[in-house]
Amino acid sequence: MQIADVLQQMGGIQSMARELGVSESQAASASAALIPAILGGFKKQAQAQPTGLDGLGGVLAQFGGGGLLEEVLGAQPTNVNRGNDVLGQIFGSKDVSRAVAQNAATQTGLDPALLRKMLPMLAMLVGGLISKQGGASAAPQGGAAGGLAGMLGGLLGGGGSAAPGRGAGGLASMLDLDGNGNPLDDILRTLSR
Repeated sequence: MQIADVLQQMGGIQSMARELGVSESQAASASAALIPAILGGFKKQAQAQPTGLDGLGGVLAQFGGGGLLEEVLGAQPTNVNRGNDVLGQIFGSKDVSRAVAQNAATQTGLDPALLRKMLPMLAMLVGGLISKQGGASAAPQGGAAGGLAGMLGGLLGGGGSAAPGRGAGGLASMLDLDGNGNPLDDILRTLSR
């Protein structure tokens, strides 16, 4: 199952649609376009940590861990400050966030301003989901790394269960121009031109 499907089942797509005043289909389309870059950012973050995926788990815990997910799913308006903090950590700058939103706008035909509003909420949903899945599925001897490795691998399309062209795996493949499994580096390269 792809992460967009998981978020749909959990009510994340519906929560974002309601809060941003858009249709669920628009929110789902935007999510599918933004998720590959967010996952790519988490993957890069894990690779940059001296302790790898354990380090990523620690970074996510600093921002609220599974609580990030709960905040977007809650009845109150989402405080996107933590989502912006997550984006700052995984993308490094607002320019990258803007480029990600613009790239998704090109893919979906949706307004880049809407996508920029959705990006921190989606980062919170994905980060919170990774935190919850990482903690719940970790092997005792492997700490959070076992669950996070499986989660990131599966979400980035490396788990073998991704159907072609569906969810984040299909879009990740389309956006991954150099075929290295991470579409974010391709988006970053377009910024440096």
